[in-house]
Amino acid sequence: MTRDDVVLVGVDGSSASLHALDWAGAQAATHGWGLRVVCSYSLPSFTAASLDGGYAALDDSTIQQGARAVLAEATARVSGRGVPVAANVVTGDATSVLIEMSHTVRAVVVGTRGRGGFADRLLGTVSSALPAHAYCPTVVVPLRQGGKPLPDDVPIPPVRPLRRIVVGVDGSPAAEYALRYAIAEAEVWGAELTAVAGVPVGAMTGVLSWLPAAVDREQVLRDVTEGLHVVVDRALADHPGVTVKRHALDGTGAELLTEFSVATDLIVVGSRGRGGFAGLLLGSTSQAVLHHADCPVMVVTNRCAPDAVVAS
Repeated sequence: MTRDDVVLVGVDGSSASLHALDWAGAQAATHGWGLRVVCSYSLPSFTAASLDGGYAALDDSTIQQGARAVLAEATARVSGRGVPVAANVVTGDATSVLIEMSHTVRAVVVGTRGRGGFADRLLGTVSSALPAHAYCPTVVVPLRQGGKPLPDDVPIPPVRPLRRIVVGVDGSPAAEYALRYAIAEAEVWGAELTAVAGVPVGAMTGVLSWLPAAVDREQVLRDVTEGLHVVVDRALADHPGVTVKRHALDGTGAELLTEFSVATDLIVVGSRGRGGFAGLLLGSTSQAVLHHADCPVMVVTNRCAPDAVVAS
């Protein structure tokens, strides 16, 4: 699959989407990529009692004008950064539009708290659905601190450069893809990278009656650590200059990665996107991390082909 060296970012005029735009701009500048800014909207239909139950559709001129104003603000915000910027107003469901465009870009970036308005879907909904279906990594940039959304009257915080990256590793193909992307990001940013494998030994021994009464916690963690070394060393074969710290810890992946997010600049997690808009979203770990992490979260699914991992 041929991909353009572009970071795609969805905006809707909210503080959350502008914060995501700032992050996407920094990512594009560091990689030497371009930036594609998209504002999408769909025309809602509603039943009007005054029209005897008929359907009335809004004229799109006002909504389109508002969407163009959002794009003008966005492009002005990222101008002067030395990054090529393209901007488009697109008619359609925000999630569907970004998924379709994800086929040909390096990454898609969205915020977590959209205002809805032009998209007819809250960006919060998009940030939950998009990572499961995108064909490239999705980065969800939260506007929160201490696990809580920042008030609207608080200035948008500056984007921090990536100095510390943490990736969750559990032996699945998606997690290995996530590890490859995390290594590429660490290489480009010169960041410290830590691979974490979570094993809820304590929880399992307390809940699962069929487990032996005396599970050797330390031996379990040693065994997992050995497996973690194998996976990481294999992924590092083509990146001799990157050093990866490795930790196998007692706890669930969601709990551990959320805790790490407080003092980390990027969490990278794999997930098995199941496809089908009605059924799915993401696995429990990636969903939990998206909902609670204080730092940006990159989600890599099985839809992200390994050969799409390209470090500048």
